[in-house]
Amino acid sequence: MVPAFPVFGSSHAMTTTLLRSSDPLLQPFQLKHLTLRNRLMSTAHEPNYAEDGMPTERYRLYHVEKAKGGIALTMTAGSAVVSRDSPPVFGNLLAYKDEIVPWLRKLADQCHDHGAAVMIQLTHLGRRTVWNKADWLPVVAPSPVREPAHRAFPKEMEDWDIERIVADYADAAERMQEARLDGFEIQCYGHLMDGFWSPATGRRADEYGGTLDNRLRFGLRVLAAIRQRVGPDYIVGLRIAADEDWEQGLSREEGIDICKRFRDSGLIDFLNVIKGHIDHDAPLAEIIPVAGMRSAPALDFAGEVRRLTKFPVFHAARINDVATARHAIAAGKLDMVGMTRAFMADPHIGVKLMQGREPDIRPCVGATYCLDRIYEGNDALCIHNPSTSREATLPHEIARSTGAKRHVAVVGAGPAGLEAARVAAARGHKVTLFEASSEAGGQIRLLTKLQRRKELIGIVDWRLAQCARLGVDTRFNTLVEAADIRELDPDIVIIATGGLPQNLAFADGAGLAVSSWDILAGDAKPAEDVLLFDDNGAHPGMSAAELLADAGSRLEIVSPERFFAAEMGGLNLVPYMKNLTRHEVRITTMTRVRSLARDGNKIRARLWSPYSEADCGERLVDQVVVENGTAPLADLYFALKEESLNRGAIDHAALIAGGPQAIRANRQGKFQLFRIGDAVASRNIHAAIYEAMRLVRVF
Repeated sequence: MVPAFPVFGSSHAMTTTLLRSSDPLLQPFQLKHLTLRNRLMSTAHEPNYAEDGMPTERYRLYHVEKAKGGIALTMTAGSAVVSRDSPPVFGNLLAYKDEIVPWLRKLADQCHDHGAAVMIQLTHLGRRTVWNKADWLPVVAPSPVREPAHRAFPKEMEDWDIERIVADYADAAERMQEARLDGFEIQCYGHLMDGFWSPATGRRADEYGGTLDNRLRFGLRVLAAIRQRVGPDYIVGLRIAADEDWEQGLSREEGIDICKRFRDSGLIDFLNVIKGHIDHDAPLAEIIPVAGMRSAPALDFAGEVRRLTKFPVFHAARINDVATARHAIAAGKLDMVGMTRAFMADPHIGVKLMQGREPDIRPCVGATYCLDRIYEGNDALCIHNPSTSREATLPHEIARSTGAKRHVAVVGAGPAGLEAARVAAARGHKVTLFEASSEAGGQIRLLTKLQRRKELIGIVDWRLAQCARLGVDTRFNTLVEAADIRELDPDIVIIATGGLPQNLAFADGAGLAVSSWDILAGDAKPAEDVLLFDDNGAHPGMSAAELLADAGSRLEIVSPERFFAAEMGGLNLVPYMKNLTRHEVRITTMTRVRSLARDGNKIRARLWSPYSEADCGERLVDQVVVENGTAPLADLYFALKEESLNRGAIDHAALIAGGPQAIRANRQGKFQLFRIGDAVASRNIHAAIYEAMRLVRVF
């Protein structure tokens, strides 16, 4: 069978020999001498797992898991920096150090053992960094144009800066070849190299500015130096913005012309295409769309680049489901399809496709918890796959228990309870899952009341399907009491009943406020003039605010934080702020509510400053909404505590080490008792699922 889609640069005989399936995603692709076993790749990204700029065990196992899972190509680093005056701001790997070679070689060798190719992304960050990290060297850029995201004022590169950085690129390339990587790409959007050729940032008056030939001079010099060092056969590509989608930046026509010029130079082997620019959070969110934004927004554009250049093209931008990825290949739009966030949600996509288990693929729901954590200086975590980046201690595949089969009762079918039920059943135990309402999901159901966050229901739906497949006895519309547990006679009881909205934010007049839950659930109708006090800084308050604004309320959001929506990263904040700005919502930070009082048919809110402790005005409104997290709903837990073997205690050392829970504080107890998720304290979806997984996987 011969593929119905075009394959530039691949051998007909090789394709026919290696063909295993009619699925376009499972066809091999030939890139120079390198045979990629299918069309699935994870594009370069920096998950902030490095230690001192080195890809140590956590970093390595994260990529090896994708290799085990059937991926064809995993790209590391986003990006690895080639020079000392490009200090890491995203936990970047340090490609300018010789000691990176053995670490990368070990990573590459282990991925190769599982049949996956490995590449890396190299860069000099240019102006997209800061001067007050690492060696405190001045930030350099082609022109002294400040970047809003990192706020440094860069020095315009001198001739000696250009010479040394060209050499740094070549040195780094040689290290990557020595590490036995299959190739690398250079990052060319918002960083140093493209800073020369973008009209927004390349404003030089010398031989590196003005005409397009001049503006490309630095990039061509870098690539020529690299080729001289690694030879003609080593695979080198560009991750390039072929249209900056910006009045100040590269046009589509000029961007495609640049792609053709690099192709014709003979110095590169592929293009990894994006569309857009990354000056600040709003355009960055167009390149990396979040839940509710358009799926695969630049796929057709990438296909146009491939058609016009007739050159291998890779691409990734919110291609988070197999159907879209399959279309991208079948329609000839791409040669390799990047599903980077999807592989964080499920690193075994390839294997599951090959085994005919497509329904078992854990979906990426677009939450972008992963990237928002990175841009806040934290490590990347998937909102609903706690094993991602914890491969050393928390395997992705649940092993069946070799011990006695036990009966596990789980009360509550929110994210924590569903995960506990799924994992216990995968271990081979009998599981009974109780839910008081008619539907599973808990607070996720509330968050999906905001139309553009509907995808989050995938967290619930996937677990419900897995529980059904594993034979979990799920009982909805069942309010469980202690007597029901006694009658069931389980071996283990897990309380995952979540919480209820609380208002500890102000003492006087708290009863006059409604909660964000009331707004989201529709239990309280949005009023005309509304004050929303957000003492949480996360999605619940912001979701309620957006719903209020959409309903036509004149809204002011008051927050005690220095930074608005402090628990939310910049990418997720963008769509909220677009909507709130459109509705002219007033935002007041560094302010608290002292008290509420009835004033006729209005509510008078007194505000105060937590900095000076002085009053700072009043608001007379129709409605006050408060978001203050949740209080644990744990009555059943406390009713059962004294009847349990462990009196509800969790051995934290054993939990962290991945060992079983062996506390037996009450020898007359009938069962082990645990509570998890918001039934313990107000946290988030990832915390609830992680807590359930690491507790239950050793039952």
